[in-house]
Amino acid sequence: MAETPSGAPLDRLLLPRLEDRLSFLYVERAVVHRDGNALTIQDLRGIAHVPATQLAVLLFGPGTKVTYAAMALLGDAGASVVWVGEKGVRYYAHGRPPAKTSRFAEAHAKIWSNQRSRLACARKMYALRFPGEDVSSLSMSQLRGREGARMKRVYSQQAQRTGVVWSRRSYDPNDFESGDPINRALTEGSAALYGIAHAVIVGLGFIPSLGIIHSGTDRAFVYDVADLYKAEISIPAAFDAVAALPSGDDLNVRKRIRDRVVSTKLMQRMVRDLQNLMEIPDEDAYTDGDLLLWSELEVFAAGMNWADGDSVAQ
Repeated sequence: MAETPSGAPLDRLLLPRLEDRLSFLYVERAVVHRDGNALTIQDLRGIAHVPATQLAVLLFGPGTKVTYAAMALLGDAGASVVWVGEKGVRYYAHGRPPAKTSRFAEAHAKIWSNQRSRLACARKMYALRFPGEDVSSLSMSQLRGREGARMKRVYSQQAQRTGVVWSRRSYDPNDFESGDPINRALTEGSAALYGIAHAVIVGLGFIPSLGIIHSGTDRAFVYDVADLYKAEISIPAAFDAVAALPSGDDLNVRKRIRDRVVSTKLMQRMVRDLQNLMEIPDEDAYTDGDLLLWSELEVFAAGMNWADGDSVAQ
């Protein structure tokens, strides 16, 4: 096994396009190292070799150790690394996004910075929550009102389904233990879903702080995205957990969410939904970008000396 990275970096022009790669690979309780231009993943079952150039995003879960040589290879291969909780239900940190282009961030910023396009994107987000309904002419105030009524119905339906006593959503962000079992479970479920959304957002290269509906925090867009799936993922998981253990001890909401994330292929759906919301065509999603210089009306190639009107390559 090679103890140090190869001296010759991979030729980026020969790397597979990112849309042809495995979108996410999750690893836990293992050692990730390097053997030539392949990653080695070793756990109690043995060693698996994985071509680094076939990965878009590698998710490191609990108990994972990674060597410098492996990280150097992932960087050369244009793969991203995100450190997460079990099955991705927490977000801790990330490396570079897999798409070596500013396209995702620019598309996000363009929509966010214009009131009309931001409202249109918000309507698309709400449309995902109200399938079959026309929300194209509703204001943000009307959308919030309709969403509030929907969430009341969701909580009531889940309480009726599981037999869990439900009053209202109430929690103190500074005192988790002060809530009743169902509110603690809902808070735990939301936190897990935020972690999944955060990992996908930074893995693709979007900007977590530029919320479309939420605003003001470094995770505003994370809340936007997670809210699209709460009624399907985290809320049922919370009610199921409390129904199974009425005492509220050891709710294990995260495990239930993990199982739902896997069975519904939630991460893959998030990728598709984000591309649609940000109006990024599939064929443009994962192409490498060229380094350019911005001007008022157009862009120019970088790597040139523009002094005195000359365009001599540097």
